[in-house]
Amino acid sequence: MRDSEVLVTHHKALMELSHNIGFIEMARPRKLAALTELCTRLLGVKRASVWVFPPERDRITCEWLHDEAQPGSNSCVPQDDSGVNLFRSDHPEYFRAITAERVIAVDDAQNDPRTRSFDRGYLSVQNIHAMLDAPIFDGEHLSGVICLESHKCREWSVPDISLAVAIADTVSLMNTHEAWLRSKRALDYVKRYDSLTGLANMDSLRDRIGHLVHKIRRRGSGSLALLWIDVDRLKVINDGLGPQAGDQVIADIGQRLKEIQLAGKDFLARIGGDEFAMVIRNYTLPGFLEEVTREIQSRIRQPIRVSEQSLNVSASMGICHYPGDCQEPEELLRGAEAAMYHAKRQGRNRSTLFDSEIQMTARSRFALESDLREALQSGSLDVFYQPIMDSTGRAVESMEALVRWQHRERGWLSPIEFLDVARNAGLMYQLGACVLKRVCANWREARERGIHLPTISVNLSAEQVLVPELPELVQQICRDQQMPVSALQFEVTEDSIQGDFGVIGKVLEQLVAAGAELAIDDFGTGYSSLSRLKSLPFSRIKIDRSFIKGLPDDENDCAITLSIIGLAGGLGLSVVAEGVETEAHETWLFEKGCDYLQGYRYSRPQPFSDIIQRYFAG
Repeated sequence: MRDSEVLVTHHKALMELSHNIGFIEMARPRKLAALTELCTRLLGVKRASVWVFPPERDRITCEWLHDEAQPGSNSCVPQDDSGVNLFRSDHPEYFRAITAERVIAVDDAQNDPRTRSFDRGYLSVQNIHAMLDAPIFDGEHLSGVICLESHKCREWSVPDISLAVAIADTVSLMNTHEAWLRSKRALDYVKRYDSLTGLANMDSLRDRIGHLVHKIRRRGSGSLALLWIDVDRLKVINDGLGPQAGDQVIADIGQRLKEIQLAGKDFLARIGGDEFAMVIRNYTLPGFLEEVTREIQSRIRQPIRVSEQSLNVSASMGICHYPGDCQEPEELLRGAEAAMYHAKRQGRNRSTLFDSEIQMTARSRFALESDLREALQSGSLDVFYQPIMDSTGRAVESMEALVRWQHRERGWLSPIEFLDVARNAGLMYQLGACVLKRVCANWREARERGIHLPTISVNLSAEQVLVPELPELVQQICRDQQMPVSALQFEVTEDSIQGDFGVIGKVLEQLVAAGAELAIDDFGTGYSSLSRLKSLPFSRIKIDRSFIKGLPDDENDCAITLSIIGLAGGLGLSVVAEGVETEAHETWLFEKGCDYLQGYRYSRPQPFSDIIQRYFAG
């Protein structure tokens, strides 16, 4: 038979094998067994084996061996390691050749300089006289070889070499596919599991609940209970001991929940920073679930050792049933979350069953969230302004921008009525951008009318200062309205700078570098440390209104306010007193050296048109 005919025959046999559905679905060892058996049968060689380079690349290790003399052989692990590993230091010429030449076709293996180092203890013992090696790749990297060994000297033909290379390429394709599968599994894990606890995440929980609801509907029987578990006061731990301590608490609680053995326990997930969810199947009677919540709370309340301190933690829980409380998977999630929030409002460290009253509250809250999303999308939130006066109380030094929302059914809403909804819905960053756009548009409108506005102060939430892209967003919005960033001052509360200090510090420094000023809002009520405050680029402190209210009669308020004014002076910061309502407030603060005053004594927050008319017109 001519070489061309032999080559076609060989490749036809390989194609029939590698494209067979049975082969495709085989595990890797069985595929290697089939490929090496094909080699020995078509080429009439004694042995065919697959070798791989370990990461050190100082050797090659046998992964699979097919030996015609031992038809049942499927192992590369003999009694000693002499036939399993081939070291570069023992066979330098072979390693040099396989790296440089790729294909090694040796007619007389015992005498060829590339392979004769194998003679002692191997070639002669196994009666091997000819070798044909072809490279196997993993992507673009040489990852191993396929080795064919003949019991007699032979001149390897073009069809022989072509088949060896084709089989090596088949193994290379297997490597590529397996690497893709590993990468896909790793990506799926990242997308569907929480890296801190190893538990499933919200996406996985949604899929599982959807699957279980579908089964219950199909069978016409069964029930689910979803427990929404929220760790109480985790923020206090983060603020006091740092975020690493908070992570340790979450990891410990996740492990405890994982270890709880309960009848009907079906699924456990971490669904938020301090939130977990547990699905119970069929065992959903109130009496049993009451025992379940007691067991969970008992486990969580056991002391947690963090940074050589013993912490006591509790949890609030909400429980919702399917099909009793809802009809759709998403309603089950919403109901359990609403019940959990009800438990928190009742005083924490307790559990609440979803009921009609919670349902009405939840529906109202979800409707408000939907309306808020629509308002943000359309940019229909408004901004009111409150003047900040100089120490005389007569001249406007700056203005604070305060978000307001005129709901189509509920009328004007103050922030206290919708900011919590925005925070829980993850809308704070979007809301902050919406407010800044309106402020910049108002500033531009005033300029076009020939009105020069003082600095405008805008509040930043914790969710905003943790986003590295915030300075870029601020500069882009200002550019769009042709407003200098230097016309803005940003206010952050003490609590909002308790997160990742590296990110927060960089964000605030970039805002200052762009021209803005920074103020600490509600000073004295949060958890900030002086070391953190002095290392951030603040230029102003705003004293919280709770300390101003009792002036000048309350000795404690006087002492606290004087200490803050003194601290600010020592740090070179100006001071604003919030909540100034009376002449007595104004007089005392003026005498004690407070720089600026803000409060109802001068003006309530007003719409832009009213503030312009009152302070800047004509």
